Amino acid sequence: MSAGAARAWIDGAARGNPGDAGFGAILEHPGGREEIGGYLGRTTNNVAEYLALVALLGRARALGLERLEVASDSELVVRQLAGRYKVRAPHLQRLFLAVRALRAELSRVSLRHVPREENRDADRLANRAIDERWPLPEWLDRGLLEGS
Repeated sequence: MSAGAARAWIDGAARGNPGDAGFGAILEHPGGREEIGGYLGRTTNNVAEYLALVALLGRARALGLERLEVASDSELVVRQLAGRYKVRAPHLQRLFLAVRALRAELSRVSLRHVPREENRDADRLANRAIDERWPLPEWLDRGLLEGS
């Protein structure tokens, strides 16, 4: 991995839809490996998926990373951000715009869809965040949770 480059895996989980929700992300960068997660309270799986990406991008920005390769098992998030699906739900539009703004602060962010089997570690973190009621990372904009 070259300087300023990183790779990551993200996942969101909700027990019920909506239900108790959390997110998890694994970030591998030149400085090491980080596990990021947080408990979101009652919301949907799609919100949890988006917030995993928001938290990851916020952390990448804080670390000064320039290039980031992200893997997600959320077909909806990946295809909405690629422009293949429209973002119709107002609460997801807000998160979509937040992701776009954060992506613009890095030189290059690629997002690809992977099967669930290739995303087990991020899924494990999302579920641990729910089970253990992990506090939200300090770099996550809590305003994004309002109305989600």
